Amino acid sequence: MWIYEKKLEYPVRVSGTNPRLAGLIITQYGGPDGELAASLRYLSQRYSMPTERARATLNDIGTEELAHFEIVGTLVYKLTKDATVEEIKAAGLAGYYADHDRAVYPVSAGGIPFTAACIQAKGDPIADLVEDMAAEEKARATYNWLINLSDDPCVTDVLRFLREREVVHFQRFGEALNHLQEFMAEKKCY
Repeated sequence: MWIYEKKLEYPVRVSGTNPRLAGLIITQYGGPDGELAASLRYLSQRYSMPTERARATLNDIGTEELAHFEIVGTLVYKLTKDATVEEIKAAGLAGYYADHDRAVYPVSAGGIPFTAACIQAKGDPIADLVEDMAAEEKARATYNWLINLSDDPCVTDVLRFLREREVVHFQRFGEALNHLQEFMAEKKCY
């Protein structure tokens, strides 16, 4: 089903070690509005979509969210891999370090581990697509706030790319919603 290219969808560069920024960005790795939650949500919801077009949209976007999960994880790793323990403590990440060292682990910026409670697959195609549009807007807003908090122009560039993909996903889900509403309104003749 997938062909994995061993390269990131978008290049990840950082200006230097910055565990404070990594501790904020990690929310898009394992937070409730992050990339892991989005990918699992869409790849689960695709099964109950009544048309191939809607299933394909969820599959395509869910797969791309996995690529974004990889980008965010790479950002966090690059921002922390050379950090000293003193820098980690100064960034407020001593607890994270105690549990995970410099490993990339899915948590929110507040340190709450990822849980499947962050995702939903209702089984109602309209409800699921409306939720997906809201999820994309929440992710876009989070990327906006991370951009505001970033003091690294290289990281900001990556965050802008990810934010723009959220906008595209919102549009594609809106198109899928319109398509399904038209499909469900059609008179079925057999």
